[in-house]
Amino acid sequence: MAHGGGHHHHRDDHGGHAHHHHHHHHGGGGYGRAFAIGTALNLGFVAVEGAAGFLSGSLALLADAGHNLGDVLSLLLAWGGAWLSLRRPTPRRTYGFRRSSILVALANAVILLIAVGAILLEAIRRFAEPEPAAGGIVMAMAGAGILVNAATAWLFAAGRHGDVNVRGAFLHMAADAAVSLAVVLAGLGIALTGRQWIDPAMSLLVAVVITVGTWRLLRESVNLALDAVPEGIDRDAVETYLARLPGVTEVHDLHIWGMSTTETALTAHLVRPEAEIDDAFLARVGEELHIRFGIAHATVQIENGGEAADPCRLAPAHVV
Repeated sequence: MAHGGGHHHHRDDHGGHAHHHHHHHHGGGGYGRAFAIGTALNLGFVAVEGAAGFLSGSLALLADAGHNLGDVLSLLLAWGGAWLSLRRPTPRRTYGFRRSSILVALANAVILLIAVGAILLEAIRRFAEPEPAAGGIVMAMAGAGILVNAATAWLFAAGRHGDVNVRGAFLHMAADAAVSLAVVLAGLGIALTGRQWIDPAMSLLVAVVITVGTWRLLRESVNLALDAVPEGIDRDAVETYLARLPGVTEVHDLHIWGMSTTETALTAHLVRPEAEIDDAFLARVGEELHIRFGIAHATVQIENGGEAADPCRLAPAHVV
């Protein structure tokens, strides 16, 4: 078996496989500083907003401070998932805790959708029973909230395409910036026109925006949790590449899945009639899979096939 891109070879006399080990650490784990700054910024904002709410007697500010504290917990969750995914493997947890970043991304998507439900319920209630517009202090705090949340979202903007966990943190902060912006715009709109329905209407708009942004996060994290081929990897292209390798007559038992939100693994059986044990071939396949498709952990089993050999139990497409 070849573990893509490694340099240490171990020969197995029974099956003629070679093992190569090469571990790749990147993605979420590289965002430690962004998580630290984002968490500190948001904790500071929660403290200021909570104090302002307490001193002004504003229930709205206290409620928003509580909501922002929930976002700090979501940031800590994403940070913890990124950190856990870099832990070393153990004899029992042979993949380490890599999958924790997938579970955290899934949890963040669910939390965001629950928040959308809460916003919708509040908006419907306010259509029925309009409340006074946000006062000056509430709008000032919401304005500060836009800056804090937008700045935190910006810290994760670059990594949101390559790491579902980082995208979860980005969406949380972007959603909060949108909620704060809605509070400011609704307050201004009501002050200028006196129309109370502007406030719940803005909330509905924000709920739609958050849902659209979160849906892809939810779908992708569910797919990763269920070992689907990660987005951005063309399974057919990988199979075609393997099938065209020198001496290969058949590819079967091909599996491609996410070990974490940034690392992809592959296993495959290649039929190479009359082939000798070839460490150089296996090393080259591991390197090529990494370079072409971003698959850093590949395990390839070589079989001779032929009439005399027992057929591989895993060869049929429907067998897992």
